[in-house]
Amino acid sequence: MSIEVKIPAVGESISSGVVSVWHKKSGEYVSAGDALFTLETDKVSTEIVAEKAGLLETKVPEGQEVKIGEVVATIDDSKSAPAKSAAPDEKAAPAADGTKSSAEPQQRSSTSQLLSPAVRRMVEEEHVDTARVTGTGKGGRLTKADVLAAAENRGEAAAPVQLVEQKAENRDNRPPQDARFTRKKMSPLRRKIATQLVMAQHTAAILTTFNECDMSAVQELRAKSQEAFTKKHGTKLGFMSFFIKATVEALKTVPALNGRIEDEDFIENHFYDIGVAVGTERGLIVPVVRDADKKSFADLERDIADYATKAREGKLKIEDLQGGTFTISNGGVYGSLLSTPILNPPQSGILGMHKIMPRPVAVDGKVELRPMMYLALSYDHRAVDGKEAVTFLIKVKECIEDPKKLPLDF
Repeated sequence: MSIEVKIPAVGESISSGVVSVWHKKSGEYVSAGDALFTLETDKVSTEIVAEKAGLLETKVPEGQEVKIGEVVATIDDSKSAPAKSAAPDEKAAPAADGTKSSAEPQQRSSTSQLLSPAVRRMVEEEHVDTARVTGTGKGGRLTKADVLAAAENRGEAAAPVQLVEQKAENRDNRPPQDARFTRKKMSPLRRKIATQLVMAQHTAAILTTFNECDMSAVQELRAKSQEAFTKKHGTKLGFMSFFIKATVEALKTVPALNGRIEDEDFIENHFYDIGVAVGTERGLIVPVVRDADKKSFADLERDIADYATKAREGKLKIEDLQGGTFTISNGGVYGSLLSTPILNPPQSGILGMHKIMPRPVAVDGKVELRPMMYLALSYDHRAVDGKEAVTFLIKVKECIEDPKKLPLDF
């Protein structure tokens, strides 16, 4: 009996997606629970698994946009798994003429099936032969570091073969070297980001105010507490948890920044779901830390680390990205010294963190070198006045420069 594989509903506002990667090929036998393909939508990437075992027949190629409910493959469950062609000891033994055994390609094929979507995309971009790379991840999985190392350390002996392969790929997939431009369709996520940014600019009266904070106290407290914190909670103490705590305190001082405009009404939230912007290979996404005011530093650090891992592996869910009341974006991790962040609609404010730089500042009438960070608050001037915006930033600055004002629970 042939079972249809349809695109499942992955969110109320999502009507289509792109089959970005097939993890199983047409004509291949799949087991129940095997990842068939990755569906990339304008919000998240989701691995679609086989509900039953059988012989797979794909209906659409990689990169094609599909609608929710569309049939993209069939699984013939009347087919049984192919029998193994050799005994275990025969697979391990080399051929008599000195050539490699036939089991090695099978082993390589199974290894390639262990790639996460993010690693698989990197393999395709760098044109790395996974058969020549030893995975260092759990269960022999290839990691990004393995792929990057393989791309950087390609041996000279393999150069002639790689050159031929690259030329063939250039004929099929790449423009000639003298091409003036390349046209390719934007991913659903990139299109969604573009739409959201333009909508924010067109629908809100965005204004940005700036301040700076001395990171000395937080750096000293973090260095002093790091070993005990890591040992007790199993996660490192970072800077973001301090800024989330400081943001919550500032939002309590200026409630208007924790609300949104809806038609002719202003809705003020009495909970603190803080979005933390995370950069991925696919684009910027904003998972939400729920009830940040009720969580400890350890809980916040675990949430942030978990979201970062899920984002890199393309495993974030729709509900992870919905319902934030305020957003924090850290451009400092990329080296940004100053920027004007754009609102994340329908929110009324977004805090921009930046690179920590040693700068001369006046302290008690003397010039000292201190680790300083510029802060930027972009806000919807329709809902928030300049006085309130400045008050918010000063509150964040005070909490960071004197962490004792925060509910420390190390």
